[in-house]
Amino acid sequence: MTNVHKSRISVDIYGQQYIIMGTESPNHIRLVASLVNDKMREIHSKNPNLDVNKLAVLTAVNAVNEYLKMKDELEQLKLEQQKEKDY
Repeated sequence: MTNVHKSRISVDIYGQQYIIMGTESPNHIRLVASLVNDKMREIHSKNPNLDVNKLAVLTAVNAVNEYLKMKDELEQLKLEQQKEKDY
């Protein structure tokens, strides 16, 4: 078993306090929380009548969508890089 240090950080996301635990640095955890908070506020500004649960789900859907797009872009870059190496 490895002895991995876990950070325990209190963050504010959309007016709620959360305790986040993870192996990432406290600064990384705060950055992630800040980005989630910003995305929730952005979506809320465009859809002010959404309840918090729907807002949270839309935020998750947006985040996963952005993740998948970036993952696809990275895959394309890797393929292009491999093609250049093969020539």
